[in-house]
Amino acid sequence: MKNIVTIGGGTGTFTVLTALKKYPVHLTAIVSMADDGGSTGRLRDQYGVLPPGDVRRALVALSESSDTMRELFNYRFNGGGLQGHSFGNLFLTALEKVTGNFASAVEEASHILNVNGEVAPVTLDDVRLCARLANGSIIRGETNIDIPRVPHRSPIEEVWLEPEARMNPSLKRILKNADSIIMGPGDLYTSIIPNFLVPGVREEIKRSKAKKVFICNLMTKAGETDGFSAEDFLGVMEKYLGKNVLDFVIFNNKRPSERLLRKYRREGAEFVAPPLPKKGGRGTEYILGDFIDTDTFVRHGPLKKMGKLLVSL
Repeated sequence: MKNIVTIGGGTGTFTVLTALKKYPVHLTAIVSMADDGGSTGRLRDQYGVLPPGDVRRALVALSESSDTMRELFNYRFNGGGLQGHSFGNLFLTALEKVTGNFASAVEEASHILNVNGEVAPVTLDDVRLCARLANGSIIRGETNIDIPRVPHRSPIEEVWLEPEARMNPSLKRILKNADSIIMGPGDLYTSIIPNFLVPGVREEIKRSKAKKVFICNLMTKAGETDGFSAEDFLGVMEKYLGKNVLDFVIFNNKRPSERLLRKYRREGAEFVAPPLPKKGGRGTEYILGDFIDTDTFVRHGPLKKMGKLLVSL
C-alpha cells in the first residue's frame, strides 16, 4: 500500500486528506504546531497545552466514524464561557491533561475517532512563530502574523520559531517510509513553512526517497503573500526547504469568475496566475490543471481531479 504523507496545517491539509482518503493508501498528516489564535490560542494561554486546532482538523479528516462524531469534534460553542471554543479542541486539551502529554492525547483521540491513518505533530515542544518584516520590525505569534493590524503591512522577510524546537521523533520513521510527501496548500508563512523551521525536518524530507510535491495556493493573502506570483510561492518554499528538493509543483490554471474575485479583492487577495506549462528549472515538473470545484469559494476542491492526481505521482 502506498504511503502518502501530507505536511501543512489548517483547511489546506483537511482538503488534501479528504481528497485522498477514498483511495487505498496509507495517510499520515504532519501538522504545524505554531497556531496560537482563536480557541487554540486561548487554550494554550489558559492551560499551557500544545495547540490542538490543526491536529483536530486532521483527525476529523481521517476519521472513519459517523458524521455525528465528526460534526461533534468540529462543533463550535456560541455564547457563554465556552464562546468560540470547538468541542474537539476542548477534548484534546482534556486528553493532554489526563494522559500527561500531547502525543498520547493524539493517539487516544485517533482511537476514539476511528482514524484511518496517522496524525503527527511536527514537534511536541511549546513554540511560537516569529517574523521579521522588510522594514525591520519583528512580530511574535502566529495569529499576529496571520492577521495584519495595519492595512498595508511591510512584507515578510524571514520567519523562525522561538524557542528552537525538537522534531517529533516519529517523523524520522514516517518520512523514511513515505512514497510521496505532499506540502500545501495553505497559508505559506503560517501553516506550511513553520514545519520546515523545526531542526531535522528539512533534512529528513531531503533524505527521503519519496516524491516531493508542492500544491501552490490559488490566492494571495493580505499581509502575508501580497503581490506574490506562482514563482514567488515556489521561491519561498525553496528558501526554507532547499533547492532541488521538489519533484512536482501543482498549479491551478482555471481563473475564478470576476464576481468571486471581486469578493476576494475586498479582503486584499488576488488570484495567483500559474506559470507557463513547461518543466521548471532544477528538474522540478510543473503540473497545471483545473482544481476548483465550487463557485462559492476559491479553494482547492477535493472532488475535482486532485485525489486521483496525487495518488498517481
